[in-house]
Amino acid sequence: RIQKDSNVQCFRAWSGTNPFLPGDDICPKACKGTCAFKRQLGVYDRDVFIPSRQVCSAGDECATNPCGTGQTCKDPNAAPSSLNDYVCSCDADPSIKATGAAATCTMDECTANPSPCGADQDCNDPDTSYGSQHDFVCTCKSDSSITKVDGPALCSKDECAAGPCGTGQSCNDPKPTAKDIKDYTCTCDNDPATKATGAKATCELDECSTSPCGSDQDCNDPDTKYSAHNDFECICKADPSVKKIGAAATCSKDECASKPCGTGQTCNDPSPAIHTVKDYICTCDNDPATKATGAKATCVLDECTSNPCGADQDCNDPDTKYSAHLDFECSCKADATIKKIGTAATCSKDECASKPCGTGQTCNDPSPTIHTVKDYTCTCDSDPATKATGAKAICVLDECTSNPCGADQDCNDPDTKYSSQLDYECSCKADATCAS
Repeated sequence: RIQKDSNVQCFRAWSGTNPFLPGDDICPKACKGTCAFKRQLGVYDRDVFIPSRQVCSAGDECATNPCGTGQTCKDPNAAPSSLNDYVCSCDADPSIKATGAAATCTMDECTANPSPCGADQDCNDPDTSYGSQHDFVCTCKSDSSITKVDGPALCSKDECAAGPCGTGQSCNDPKPTAKDIKDYTCTCDNDPATKATGAKATCELDECSTSPCGSDQDCNDPDTKYSAHNDFECICKADPSVKKIGAAATCSKDECASKPCGTGQTCNDPSPAIHTVKDYICTCDNDPATKATGAKATCVLDECTSNPCGADQDCNDPDTKYSAHLDFECSCKADATIKKIGTAATCSKDECASKPCGTGQTCNDPSPTIHTVKDYTCTCDSDPATKATGAKAICVLDECTSNPCGADQDCNDPDTKYSSQLDYECSCKADATCAS
């Protein structure tokens, strides 16, 4: 009889009723697949060890149940050389599958770290199948009636976050739970003993305590409730009939603040009382002896004293009153007919500024006066002896002089004018037909 040794086993992915047979190289009929030698293993035949026999390789990898419980295994290719190609499909959700390993058929969303619900809440995933996501339920530990699906529940609510007490009061919520509402306390900043629960406190504030009116005025706050802002009244001590609510009154008026004297004059108000008007004095900056009371002074200013026309021009200021600005006249010394009012005249003109000679030529204007025209000279850069007056010079440029064709070619420039460039012709010395 054939006895199977307890230490003799099929290789991984091999199966059969009897992995070794004595005798000739014949696979067991119960096996499916092909035979392969493995000399390290053997069987006992009537207590005699037979060291070398053939082994049957099983092609169906699903035979060893690699997917486990709750999954279906399918091996699409039973060839011995095709390993780890079996497919595991979840019985609960066949769309979830994996190749060569067990599929992930369940997912408890509550096992995430950190917890999706937070430390103050319990998490429960009613359906842990992989296809059922975002269905976990968060329940407040402090109040199990507060729940939320797919997200943390609102277990607490600080009513002070909305600023219910407003400005000038501090807010405190002793129980910031979602169900405890209107239990916040408003306390007056300027009087901590004054407070209210679930509403604003009625705080008192005497706005006159900060002296908003100044030392020359009396202050009166008719309503000292905190909500009654800017209702204080400022009254001028010098004249109680002058008053203002919510800001300091204008007990004095400096008439110079509006700059009645204008430019070039200094203003002084000797008695800036609100009822004293037209007593300001305007004094000319360039002549302090010249002044006027309650109006602008008539100051003299010769604009030509600053030499605005330049050394080559004469200047004349027909009206030296300060108010007559930019009326001076500049006239050219070389040509008195050329003049301009309010700025220097143009007594010279360089005709070369407009670049009349173009590229490859140098321009020179020997007498750049405004009335001397067309006397500029154009000189060829390539041939300084070639020039023209009042027009472009006809310059000669033989492009072949720079040997652009090379040593093995002849060069010919049919037109050596400077304006005619890149018209030279190269021809091969060895073969005249290769000219380009």
